[in-house]
Amino acid sequence: MNFGSVEKIAAAILYEGYILYPYRPTAIKNRQRWNFGTLYPRVYAEAQRPEEPFRLATECLATADAGAKLDLRVSFLQLIRQGQSLSTADAETLKLLTDPSLGWDEGVERTSEHSLQLSDLIAQPLSLALRIDATGLPEGRSNDVAPNLQIELTIEAESLPDGACKLRIQVQNTSPLASGAGATRDEALPVSLVSAHLLLGITGGAFVSLLDPDPAFDEAAATCCNTGVFPVLVGEEPDRSMLFCSPIILYDYPKIAPESEGDFFDGTEMDEMLTLRVLTLTDAEKQEMRNGDPRARRILERTEALTDDTMVKAHGVIRGMREIRGNGL
Repeated sequence: MNFGSVEKIAAAILYEGYILYPYRPTAIKNRQRWNFGTLYPRVYAEAQRPEEPFRLATECLATADAGAKLDLRVSFLQLIRQGQSLSTADAETLKLLTDPSLGWDEGVERTSEHSLQLSDLIAQPLSLALRIDATGLPEGRSNDVAPNLQIELTIEAESLPDGACKLRIQVQNTSPLASGAGATRDEALPVSLVSAHLLLGITGGAFVSLLDPDPAFDEAAATCCNTGVFPVLVGEEPDRSMLFCSPIILYDYPKIAPESEGDFFDGTEMDEMLTLRVLTLTDAEKQEMRNGDPRARRILERTEALTDDTMVKAHGVIRGMREIRGNGL
C-alpha cells in the first residue's frame, strides 16, 4: 500500500523533540537527547530502575473480506554520530566516537515493510527476526558508523464473534550490547529504535476507530490493549484503509496545518513564534545551526527566506464558526 498521503503526519511524530530551539547541538536542552517512543535494547532497558521501554504493542480492529491483505511499515530513527565513517576516521574522529559529549548524533530514518494475507495470520501467527544493518542506510550514508539492530516482530490475527478481526502487533528491540546490562544510556542510544511507530494499511477491508467505534464493535474495542503507541485512523475522512500507531496519542484523521511552511520539531509551540525567535539569533548562533544537523540548517534557510505574506499566514486562521445560542453553551 502507498502510505504517501500520510507520511507528513508520520514524519511530524517521528521528529517531534528531535532538536529544539535554539536548534544548536551545544544548547543544554539538546545535549540530553529524548524522543517519544524510544525502544531501548531489552538487555539495557530491563536493567534500569524504573525499567525503560524496549517494546511496543498494539491491538486494533478491522472488518475484512476473505482475501484481505495487510501492509505494515515499522519506522524509527537510528542515532548515528554525524559525519563520521570508519573508512576515514582520524584521531579526532576516534575521540568523538568514544566521547558522546563532544559530538552530535544525527537521526537516520530506518524502515521495515511487510505485506501479508490476513487469512494466513488468522491461521498462524507470524514471528519475524529482523536484522537492520548499514546496508539499509540511505544513499550516501553507507559508510557511517551504524551498529546492527535486531528486532523481533510478532503479528497475530483473531476472528471475533461480532464479525471483526482483532490484530495484535508487537515490536521488541532485541539488539545486543557489548556492555550488556551494565551499558550506559549513551552506549544504548545508537542501538535504540527512536520514535518507533507503525503504519498499517488494509486492502479488502476497513479499520475500526478505537476512539469512536461503531456501536456494533464497542465491546471489542474496549478490550484492545496498547502499550507505547495508540492506533488512529489516517488519510482522508471517511476512508478507513490506513491506521497510524503513534507514540503520541492523536485524534482520528490528524492533519498538518496547511499554513505551516515546515517542521520545527516542537508541536507544543507556534510556528510564528519559533520563526521570529530563529530570526533573532546572533550570527554566531546561526552559523552553529548551519554547521550542525542538516535539518536544523534547513529550518534556518527556510525562515530566512520567508516572505511577508507567508508570515501573515502563520499568524493564525479561523477554521470554522458556529452560531452561539441562548446562554452561549
